[in-house]
Amino acid sequence: MATMLMRRITRYVIFEMLKVFITTLVVMTSVMLLIGLAQRALLEGMGPIPVLRLIPFVLPDALRFAIPGTILFATCSLYGRMAADNEILAIKSLGISPMAVIWPALTVGFMISLAAVWLNDVAVTWGRHGINRVVLQSVEEIAYGMLRSQHSYTTDRFSISVKEVEDRTLVRPTICFHATGKSPPVTLTSREAELRFDSNNNKLLLRLEDTEFDIGTHTHGQWPNTFEYELPIPTASKDGGNSQSPSEIALRNIAEKADLQRNTISNQEQLMAAHSAYQMLTGDFQQLTTSQWKNRVHNLNSANFRLYRLLTEPWRRWANGFSCLVFVLVGTGMAIWLRTSDFWTSFGVCFLPILAVYYPVMQYGVDRAKCGALPPYCVWFGNLLLLVVGTLLLRRAIRH
Repeated sequence: MATMLMRRITRYVIFEMLKVFITTLVVMTSVMLLIGLAQRALLEGMGPIPVLRLIPFVLPDALRFAIPGTILFATCSLYGRMAADNEILAIKSLGISPMAVIWPALTVGFMISLAAVWLNDVAVTWGRHGINRVVLQSVEEIAYGMLRSQHSYTTDRFSISVKEVEDRTLVRPTICFHATGKSPPVTLTSREAELRFDSNNNKLLLRLEDTEFDIGTHTHGQWPNTFEYELPIPTASKDGGNSQSPSEIALRNIAEKADLQRNTISNQEQLMAAHSAYQMLTGDFQQLTTSQWKNRVHNLNSANFRLYRLLTEPWRRWANGFSCLVFVLVGTGMAIWLRTSDFWTSFGVCFLPILAVYYPVMQYGVDRAKCGALPPYCVWFGNLLLLVVGTLLLRRAIRH
């Protein structure tokens, strides 16, 4: 009899919690998805078809932000109502520990935390790369849309302004390439031009007719007839590239990247040690103060910073994912202790302190770990803080 009762309690808690969680998650995710797509459409000037193609890639990002708050809301809603209706008191009167109704929620929180870790990984790797790929493939449509509506199209590398657009022909276009490093600005002025995206090579090509060019303020010339020019466009990071941001690398590949980075740092340190030893032996200490030596020191510091980021990233993703479990723990204890059926009250009492304390503490640990001032596991400080608070709240709620 007791076993059957426990099973019914477990099924009841899990069903009620998942019912609220899934309903709220659908609403929250839909709102965040619409906001994310609208921002992307306005920022990139994308049409409806490319925006629809973005949905599967933006969805993991929306979910990973919606899940922690949603699971906290579901927990506060369920246990606030159960405490207010004296259901937990009734369970106590039957000689059953209140933990019988709490363990199912913690189990659900643990499973959702694992899913959240996976979503964090998918959102920053597959999702971001997919968004970049869709934007890249839509760049021709985006450029023509901006040129037709505003007669100009600007990126961080170049800008195009036109007199008008006739079908796919740009009339009297002026293309300005911004100065980068030692390269001077370049201006091209043509009678007409046409944009074409090469999907096989991910290149944006510009076909120009009767073009005049100015390089800096000193060089002027003409290119008669027709020629094609490749425009620089932003591209997604390529897998395996050494310049790929650690936040865009899949969890399964981070350890390998970290080993490669250690080898890079070791090689740089050996070269610098050999160079400095040679300069000391020859007495040429001035070579240790040149710009070349300073560049080597800067490159070494950058390599170390990248290694710290690589080492921090797995801890950060796991800590982000398991915020769901500690949110369930805090929400359960607070909702039972408050004993109010107004779930917005218990949710607000839990969420506002979490927003004010948990996220700043976690971000502090991430920032310090990325610069090497603290070990990577310090990103879990926020989770550990909530674990302690949640355990104390739960003990107090159960006793009373």
